[in-house]
Amino acid sequence: MNLSPRALAPLAAAMLLAAAPLAQAKLVKFSGTFGPEHGTTTTPTGHVRGVLDTATDKVTYHIYYAHLSGPVLMAHFHGPAMAGQEAGVILPIPGPYHSGMHGTLTASPDTVKYLLAGQTYVNLHTAAHKDGEARAQITPAG
Repeated sequence: MNLSPRALAPLAAAMLLAAAPLAQAKLVKFSGTFGPEHGTTTTPTGHVRGVLDTATDKVTYHIYYAHLSGPVLMAHFHGPAMAGQEAGVILPIPGPYHSGMHGTLTASPDTVKYLLAGQTYVNLHTAAHKDGEARAQITPAG
């Protein structure tokens, strides 16, 4: 099939328009370091590392932790909140819970906005500290 340049022009324009949203999408790395939450007497350590894909709103995470009072019973992304502020759950993290856990979640448009603005944190909840024993404020890297 031989198409003239004139016939190809509309096809090329349509391809550019279809690719435009992809050009604007990006992968945004994020991270946070765990510290004590809610006046705990333990000294939790560890970190959260991940990537937000702005084209699909997928949040891929890796969570490592140690020195908690007991097993993690629940884990969540909370927001919108800056460091030192409290907020509700915006993205539950499913179990089983263990250091080294990882997964991929789909974020709402608001959750994406909060992640990009540095207004989220990950909270680890234990039996001794049901409101949260360890908190990692999330900071986007780009």
